Amino acid sequence: MVTETPPQRTHVIVFANEKGGTGKSTTAVHVAIALAAKGARVACIDLDHRQRTLGRYLDNREATVTRTGIDLPVPHHATGDGRADGNFGDLYRGFTDGYDFLVIDTPGRDDPAARIAAALADTLVTPMNDSFVDFDLIGHVDPETFKVTRPSFYSELIWDARKARAREDGATIDWVVLRNRLQYLEARNMRRVSEALDQLARRVGFRIIPGLGERVIYRELFPKGLTLLDAKTFGGMGLSHVAARQELREMMAGLALPEAAMPLFA
Repeated sequence: MVTETPPQRTHVIVFANEKGGTGKSTTAVHVAIALAAKGARVACIDLDHRQRTLGRYLDNREATVTRTGIDLPVPHHATGDGRADGNFGDLYRGFTDGYDFLVIDTPGRDDPAARIAAALADTLVTPMNDSFVDFDLIGHVDPETFKVTRPSFYSELIWDARKARAREDGATIDWVVLRNRLQYLEARNMRRVSEALDQLARRVGFRIIPGLGERVIYRELFPKGLTLLDAKTFGGMGLSHVAARQELREMMAGLALPEAAMPLFA
């Protein structure tokens, strides 16, 4: 008697940060394309119905495919309607049926659907820039010693979501803080932020991984919906592009996503 292998459950990756300008949507689209480029079945939901950066990025990508005839991997995607009782539930159910990964991008503000999405995550990614302005979202520090004094409201919200999820279905939400746009010239500030993150990580239980640098190439690729993985499409790569691809490789390795879509790049 042959026993069929049950289908793999969709792995939900949620990008969430109540502060804007942290590179959340850029990171989300690169993760989605990286997974799709290796043959994973990927869907995306953009919950920021006002700005809609992830959705616009993938719309631009589809337009490039139509205009040029070049075959590029394009995840299926849709946008939430921004209502607490809106279409997110239907989108979520539809995009966790037959997909390996679901990537959800949330608004840079407190949002009811974003809270629900965070609680549904298998991997919860919180991008932040390398500054105490961004650190303040997840924790507070003493102004003299820069030691962590307490977690922020947002950290407590995620902590509660993780406990609720464990009670509900026994699952663990892997919370990853992604350090985007590292400024290596500000060595003292970088060290202080790093030390504060290490303290808070031990206290509330998130992982810290390096993200993407501040590079013009990300803004230049947006109108065509291209990513650093589409080198053959947008031409030759300079040294900065090669360095950016290496950052992307390291970020994807750090996310430690399920083996079904690994390895990601040659």
